[in-house]
Amino acid sequence: MYTVITVPAFNDNYIWLIRHDNHCLVVDPGEAAPVLARLEALGLELDAILLTHHHKDHVGGVGDLLSQFPHARLYGPRHDPMPDHHGQWLEDGDQINWHGLSLDVLHVPGHTLGHIAYHGNGMLFCGDTLFSAGCGRLFEGTPAQMYASLQRLAALPDDTLLYCAHEYTLSNLRFAHAVEPDNLAIQRRIGVISKLRQQGLPSLPSRLGDERDFNVFMRCEQNSVRFSAEKYALKCLENPEDTFAVLRGWKDVF
Repeated sequence: MYTVITVPAFNDNYIWLIRHDNHCLVVDPGEAAPVLARLEALGLELDAILLTHHHKDHVGGVGDLLSQFPHARLYGPRHDPMPDHHGQWLEDGDQINWHGLSLDVLHVPGHTLGHIAYHGNGMLFCGDTLFSAGCGRLFEGTPAQMYASLQRLAALPDDTLLYCAHEYTLSNLRFAHAVEPDNLAIQRRIGVISKLRQQGLPSLPSRLGDERDFNVFMRCEQNSVRFSAEKYALKCLENPEDTFAVLRGWKDVF
């Protein structure tokens, strides 16, 4: 039995703990203090740290966590390693096995060139590649790379639970509504998530099958999405990849 525990950090980050009995893994610890506090409160032993990419708000707590748990293993992307730490650097097709849990490694470039995600047991830990109702900014990769990465994640089973690293859902939904104002799934989702956030509750995890109904970055093949992108760009768009590129640029200034 595996339990995923939400650890809020900074203003809008989420750090994820995967718990099995009194052991756990931590995903993308941008800061150590909230993780250490949760581990102490729950009496958990940290076995490993999983990183999706190198940005400070995802790796900033690694040093302090390793100093407290020196036997914890560090995992991260081979094309995006942390030079100051010894770790096992992963690439597409690798697998992590821990207390019977198998997590497959997916290389999903776009936000950064080396970005990876971890998928297994109905869970997807995808850092800043895919957000609920949105996707990450392109800091290093190209629109073509990010679109391909999102298509790859979209092909995972409908019941996959999405654990991304930021609470961006409501702002993403507002953009989605601007793109598809007649999409009832977006309208309903805004109502659901607004109530959760008013109660101080996280919007995550999200079900991947539901994302296909309201995440416009996963709906670039839909005529309604393409039409809005063409209207914004003032030009015809020939394929979903071009539509994605326009949407991502539009969201950057929305």
